[in-house]
Amino acid sequence: MGNELLVVLDYIEREKGIERDVIVAAIESALLSAAKKRFGEEVDLQVKIDDKTGDIEVIREGEKVDSEQFGRIAAQTAKQIITQKIREAEREVVFNDYQGRVGDITNGIVHRFEKGNIIIDLGKTEGVLPHRETLPNEEFRQGSRVRALIVDVRKTNKGPQIVLSRTDPGFVRRLFELEVPEIYEGIVEIRAISRQAGERAKVAVYSKDDKIDSVGACVGVRGSRIKNIVRELHGEKVDIVRWSEDISEYARAAMSPAKIAKIEIVPEYKKLNLDVEDEFLSLAIGKRGQNVRLASKLVGWTLNINNREAAAASSEGKSKTASDLDRISGIGEKTRQLLVEAGYHQLAQVIVASVDDLTKIKGIGSKRAEQIIEEAKNQI
Repeated sequence: MGNELLVVLDYIEREKGIERDVIVAAIESALLSAAKKRFGEEVDLQVKIDDKTGDIEVIREGEKVDSEQFGRIAAQTAKQIITQKIREAEREVVFNDYQGRVGDITNGIVHRFEKGNIIIDLGKTEGVLPHRETLPNEEFRQGSRVRALIVDVRKTNKGPQIVLSRTDPGFVRRLFELEVPEIYEGIVEIRAISRQAGERAKVAVYSKDDKIDSVGACVGVRGSRIKNIVRELHGEKVDIVRWSEDISEYARAAMSPAKIAKIEIVPEYKKLNLDVEDEFLSLAIGKRGQNVRLASKLVGWTLNINNREAAAASSEGKSKTASDLDRISGIGEKTRQLLVEAGYHQLAQVIVASVDDLTKIKGIGSKRAEQIIEEAKNQI
């Protein structure tokens, strides 16, 4: 029995990654439980395992007990508890391993589909990729290989649950670290990321070495590096932006591909008023306000877009503001006036506002604010 136990201990420690002391303690606990069932809970019992020889000693009331006195039922009970303890220890190893890897990318194979979620085989355990964490234009089949970001590790009755994501901005960050050696080595830094998963992402980068161009390093020779990232993201557009301490210069880069004619800085409100020529207005705003919204999030300042021609006309008493806001259906003249008084002169300014921003205006509730923003996006 001793040699056999040592062989089992060595195997479990080597193959399962469970420390030997944990296994021995689990077996001692199991045998003590079995002994109490055989001899009674009130009896003074002790169980000891020699870690070197594998010999098991059961001491009852100070005297050594012959192991054959346990009986078949006690042996089965011990086996069940040993299996349970080892399973628990194995789960704890997996939990600790993956908890330390939150924020890292992992690889797996699609195993099955469960309630709309994708269960990924990660080797020692399974991960769950919720449907909401997948890109809108991608499909998975059983057996397909998947790369995803580990975003959470939870303890459940069935063991650790590894939650994965392909929509988290951190996924884009890790892809850049894998593809761009200068980022992995710390020469080039990712300062900020804003993302609308499946459609567009903006990544602000900075080089610590003047001899290395941060944007060029991320793009790679003939775009080889960025192409690999875009391929993994199933065609999601990725704008690489050169980070700058100069907020005006940074904002101009973040608004690319649109060109900004003039920038007014309002530092007390962390707001930038951007004048855009009419020909670049649609580019600056982007599809349903996507470009300016992502740029605003990347920079960390509120970006207000003004049509330069409209602004010039306004100064001549020919303001186009009213006709612009008139395109928002379902609101009256009073609400439009409230928006104008609060500084929202154009649709482009409304679509980048949040519900909280608009509800600060007296007379506009959260439901009305949502309707106004949604309708403004539709009109754009």
